[in-house]
Amino acid sequence: MSGAAIKSAHDFDPLDEALRPPINETEEDRVIRQAQEAEARRVSQAIDDSIRAEKQAQKKKGIVRLLLLGQSESGKSTTLRHFQKLYTPTAFHEERILWRSVIQLNIVRSVRTILDALSDLRLPHLDSGGEDSDDSGANLPQELEMLQMRLTPLRHIEALLIAKLIPPSEDEATSIIGSSAISAYHSHRSRSSEHSRTQEVFVRPGATWKGALAKTTRTRPISLGNTGMQTRDEAQEVIHSCSYDIMVLWNDRLVREVLRRRKIRLEESSGFFLNDLDRVTALNYTPSDDDVLRARLKTVGVSEYRCEMEAVAGRESGTEWRIVDVGGSRSQVPTWVPFFDDVDAIIFLAPISSFDQVLAEDRSVNRLEDSVLLWKAVCSNKLLANVDLVLFLNKCDILDSKLASGIRLSKYVRSYGDRPNDMETASKYFRSKFSAIHREYSPLPRKFYGFCTTVTDTTTTAGILASVRDMVVRRHLKQSRLL
Repeated sequence: MSGAAIKSAHDFDPLDEALRPPINETEEDRVIRQAQEAEARRVSQAIDDSIRAEKQAQKKKGIVRLLLLGQSESGKSTTLRHFQKLYTPTAFHEERILWRSVIQLNIVRSVRTILDALSDLRLPHLDSGGEDSDDSGANLPQELEMLQMRLTPLRHIEALLIAKLIPPSEDEATSIIGSSAISAYHSHRSRSSEHSRTQEVFVRPGATWKGALAKTTRTRPISLGNTGMQTRDEAQEVIHSCSYDIMVLWNDRLVREVLRRRKIRLEESSGFFLNDLDRVTALNYTPSDDDVLRARLKTVGVSEYRCEMEAVAGRESGTEWRIVDVGGSRSQVPTWVPFFDDVDAIIFLAPISSFDQVLAEDRSVNRLEDSVLLWKAVCSNKLLANVDLVLFLNKCDILDSKLASGIRLSKYVRSYGDRPNDMETASKYFRSKFSAIHREYSPLPRKFYGFCTTVTDTTTTAGILASVRDMVVRRHLKQSRLL
């Protein structure tokens, strides 16, 4: 092939070829084509002008866009609930009763986790010191077998509650946990423990699950003596009737030992209420604000929450916040990038208590290592060069508990070395490491905002969020040239 032919082949532009006027175009066709092209340019320009005008209107109105990022179960949903509680308290309080079903499911799932851990039925003998004896094994004590039988009704309640949260018509639920599981949930029948053990309940962020819950709740008036008239809640009645057996199960020495050996730490998970059974299993139970913040409800997908800030402590209302809550599982991380455009600030949550845990999606990856890699990616993203990044080193209460129990941080984080194994030293270490990444990988110099947080702690988190709120609003106003 000649050089001219090669050059011609390399210079060929199929798009230019497609847009070139037809060779045999008449004068009349040319006029029509040019008029159509002019109209297309006018429409395109109008769209661009509309987008620019909307952005300007948002700035003038005081619309603040905040993005919540972090791996799965890092505390994003709880942080969002904090914002709602602090700045839209009326709506938050009105929805508290809907969270009762979520808390009921949390309790039932905790019991199911314990029963699944005992389901092998062949457990090693324990001597008085809690160590294995030479005996090959022993059946469960009769008391625990009887407890298992008496707690069987909770299986029906679990199916009932999941059916309330995930209506049969919700397509995304089927795609996440499998159509066979959905059918089983809505059959209201008990299932094999092995099948249910692998299932996780997901809902889409937003109001969909709340609407479904409100529609499917079956209630009728009943009298509770001096407490007045209440509404019947089948799940609460069954959980109340099983509350004593649940307490006995949770406080059993053998049960605690089995959970310890299998590294099942219910107390460290969101949605843990087994230490509050007297209160949360009462027939007239209504969730408190703290209960709503502690409740576990896994979300999947991306959703934007819009809320108008109410007047709080003398502050002016009228600022509209658009908080984007995104999924944190590995498969959902690529969906973050489209939301980086026109964002005012990002809160990145890194659960530093997970230094000795692995990802549910990939058990070869340490959770803390995964958070560090995500933080590097966010800091280095050029689209976010002018965006304030706020780091929440989250779940510090669990970190403190682990270190106090004797778990050595240096065993999992070699660079920690021989530093003291206490909360203050560990938190300073993590803060310095994440700050160094922020400084090294940011495309442009920017201030580091880092907080050690426990987002289920109402008082402390309220103060931190107030500081974040003021910082974000001031920066937003400066960018809008209103301050």
